[in-house]
This record gives sequence, structure tokens and C-alpha cells, in this order.
Amino acid sequence: MIRTLRYVFLFALAIVLLTVALANRAPVSLRLLPDDVGAFLGLGGAVELPLFLVIFGGIVAGLLIGFVWEWFRESKHRKNSSTKTREVSRLERELAVLRDTKPEQHDEVLALLDSPRKAG
Repeated sequence: MIRTLRYVFLFALAIVLLTVALANRAPVSLRLLPDDVGAFLGLGGAVELPLFLVIFGGIVAGLLIGFVWEWFRESKHRKNSSTKTREVSRLERELAVLRDTKPEQHDEVLALLDSPRKAG
């Protein structure tokens, strides 16, 4: 059911994007700088593109900027997660060494760790 809804949504989105592209085929002039500033700096180039490419390019550029921004924003969480994973691995190795070195002694803490957990 969900897969069908996803395909219907993607099909409708494709139709809308195709309609926008067909309605905006006229070429537009895309400049990096305004005419006066470009003439002053000697960078007066312009590119002729269909309007739908400018629109879709802006959408793609915005998505890429958002993804990169979010990746940098979440870097502290990834760092914290990797630190905690290394700490858990170190503690599991330490626990395994403690279990192997002193099997004849009964430690209450190790007995609690070894006991099966009840669900719920």
C-alpha cells in the first residue's frame, strides 16, 4: 500500500515538474554580477539558459547546501557516538578479561551481568 502511494506521489511530482519545465522553456540571461559592477571589474559574462534549468538548478543547489550544512551540524553527534562505541568495546573487552581470569571467584556484580535479563 505504502509503495503504491509512493509511486503515485512520484508520478504526480514528475508530471508537475515536466509541466513547469514545458511552461518555462524561454531562454533567460544569467549573470554573475550586475552590468555596472561586471564592467568595472572586467567580468561581464552572461549565460543563456532555459528558465526551467535555472529553477531546477536553484532547487538542487539549495538541497546540496542544506545537506552539507546538516552534515556539519551533526558532526558532534557522530563524534560522540564513535567515542561511546569505542568506550563500550573497551569495557566489553575488560569484562571478558575479568571473566576469564577469575572464574573460581564469585563476584556479585559479574553474577548480575551474567544473569539473563527479563523482558518487559
